[in-house]
Amino acid sequence: MLKTILSVSGKPGLFRLVSNAKNMVIVESLTDKRRLPIYARDKVVSLGDIAMYTDEGEVPLSEVLTKIQAKENGAQASVATNSKPDVLKKYFAEILPTYDRERVYDTDIKKLISWYNLLSAAGIAFVSEEEIAAPEEVTEEAPATTEVKEEAAQEEKPKRKPRAKKEDK
Repeated sequence: MLKTILSVSGKPGLFRLVSNAKNMVIVESLTDKRRLPIYARDKVVSLGDIAMYTDEGEVPLSEVLTKIQAKENGAQASVATNSKPDVLKKYFAEILPTYDRERVYDTDIKKLISWYNLLSAAGIAFVSEEEIAAPEEVTEEAPATTEVKEEAAQEEKPKRKPRAKKEDK
């Protein structure tokens, strides 16, 4: 679900993607449900594309949000976004103990907490599309598509002959 939730640079809050147009997208604010156009010149980032740095690599934002939700039992975050940096770092270390302390800034933690509060207030699930689409067990193999393509190429229809013009009498 996070693929359709957008963060727009210069605009507070989060937005849900409503529609695509030629040079813009139509979004709806999660807080006041107001719709507005976002043009190609604006910097837009999908929450599904964001990950947090750890010592081992990167953790998708959906996993971090799920961990916060588990810690808070589905309620709003117990730490305020305007808390002191030490409090924010301690809270985030409880959520993601292996986060990279050099590349994850205080502002990133503040933004994450505010996003969590907005998403939980709007009732949006934090599960990524990959987790929804990935089956737990795969028992069958997909059919080979090359055979189908070869058969289709052999059964190609002959070209039509141009029609002869009828003469007027």
